[in-house]
Amino acid sequence: MRILITGRDGQLGWELARALAPLGEVVAVGRGECDLAQPDHVRAAVRGARPDLIVNAAAYTAVDRAESEPALAHAINADAPALMAEEAKRLGAALIHYSTDYVFDGRKASPYVETDAVNPLSAYGRSKLAGEQALAAAGAPHFIARTSWVFAARGRNFVRAVLKLARERDTLSIVDDQWGAPTWARTIAEATRAIVAQATSHAGGLSAAFGERGGVHHLTASGATNWYEFARALLAQVADPARRVQRLLPIPSRDYPTAAARPANSRLDCARIAQRWNVALPAWDRALAQCLRELDLSTLG
Repeated sequence: MRILITGRDGQLGWELARALAPLGEVVAVGRGECDLAQPDHVRAAVRGARPDLIVNAAAYTAVDRAESEPALAHAINADAPALMAEEAKRLGAALIHYSTDYVFDGRKASPYVETDAVNPLSAYGRSKLAGEQALAAAGAPHFIARTSWVFAARGRNFVRAVLKLARERDTLSIVDDQWGAPTWARTIAEATRAIVAQATSHAGGLSAAFGERGGVHHLTASGATNWYEFARALLAQVADPARRVQRLLPIPSRDYPTAAARPANSRLDCARIAQRWNVALPAWDRALAQCLRELDLSTLG
């Protein structure tokens, strides 16, 4: 099996390239080889690799900047996946794509299931929802994993941002009224490997498996927390001699205005993926502890 992975240098793409290597020949491309804002790049990457499976881990993820760059966010998060799906259908390939909790407005009191009404609050959320809809319309066998609050020991994410700020400031104010499940990129990659392994063992192959058990699934760590408690948990586990911060203050979202609105409730119900694929991710705090053991403080800058 030949696997094309986009977003090679991102926190998820980096993990996927390693997790999927045992399953076949991996061709991982970064922005230099495949700029998702350029349709010709997308076509060339897919046609050059001629994959059996496309795993799209590349995305426009600058949530606030997307408010002033909605066209670019849409090109990368919606138009590019649609083009990948068209190319996949032409090749007879399957496609895995990652989406987000931000397709919901966060007003539901309980965790969201896949069939709940979507209502994104931001340009980023709208672009990711458009990507989901484009994949469904294209007709290629596909699997969409909605995840949330992704972190890793490398790349740009909340964990690394908080640890860096803790070196620069005496006090950090962190929002405590947005709830979700921080999810380690490695656990997403490992879950993807398990799903691909099951799908390839299907009598009809990947396409048949995703035709029967594909579509949208929620994939996050178990448990839930808020941003303040997440920050407090990670600071408690990292002994950084360069740390300056003395106080961590919980604040409401209204005291930390951002260009893009965030859902207050980002919790996703992952029962579907557990039932269909026997996949369940570990608790967010346990995964965080594992991730932090690999973090190199010298890379924080």
